[in-house]
Amino acid sequence: MADKCNSCPAGNVKDKVCIHTDKVYDSCREKDCLEDLRVYLTRAGQEVADRAISVKIKSAEIIWVYSDVEPVAFNKGYYTVSVKYFFKITLDLFTGCGRPTTVEGLATFDKKIILYGSEGNARIYSSQYRPNEQDVAECVKTNLPRSVVEVVDPVALNAKIVEKEKCNCCCDVDITAVPGPICCCFEDDLVSAGDSKIIYVTIGIFTIVKLERNVQLMIPVYDFCIPDKECEGSTDEDPCNVFKNLCFPVEEFFPPM
Repeated sequence: MADKCNSCPAGNVKDKVCIHTDKVYDSCREKDCLEDLRVYLTRAGQEVADRAISVKIKSAEIIWVYSDVEPVAFNKGYYTVSVKYFFKITLDLFTGCGRPTTVEGLATFDKKIILYGSEGNARIYSSQYRPNEQDVAECVKTNLPRSVVEVVDPVALNAKIVEKEKCNCCCDVDITAVPGPICCCFEDDLVSAGDSKIIYVTIGIFTIVKLERNVQLMIPVYDFCIPDKECEGSTDEDPCNVFKNLCFPVEEFFPPM
């Protein structure tokens, strides 16, 4: 909360309670420069790429990140987190004189990380209370570790066109295995290869990966957090007066050091 609760002075502990929450057992951060990622263009985009003489990367955004957690053999408490990134790449293709043609394509990247997630494997059964009716049984849960991947949109660094005969395509992605929701992010079908040219990009990404477990923790209690601030609704105040009360946006003109 932006406003501090004045009715809850520090050090005035009234009680201690047990809560259910997610505890981070291990985490790491990564700063990866992903060089020469193969871009799988749409059908129309690949036709333009086959005629292109140069390429420029405009942007890269994350469509989805899939993660899978598996225990490490002979090392209890440790888990391998397999992460697969799906990127939507936007490119400008130059075919000669005139304006470039903007096309889109898919790039992927896989990595594995080992993190500590502790031990334990319990099944959790719960139900939701409904007055005067039979309670609703919820899905069975476990206290196994779950992975959390936090990532910002990539930094677009570079792009290049390579002649197909000069390309050593040993790690191509099976386009038919790409999940349907990923393919739906593009206006046309993705193709695995063109007649003559292939595009590669270099992007940078920042990632934080965590392993969490649902646990019970004992925490101190100060009081209930009751807001002191009154709710304000819209007013009929003169808009110019409202504008005059706004601070001058100095940081928009002079970025902070």
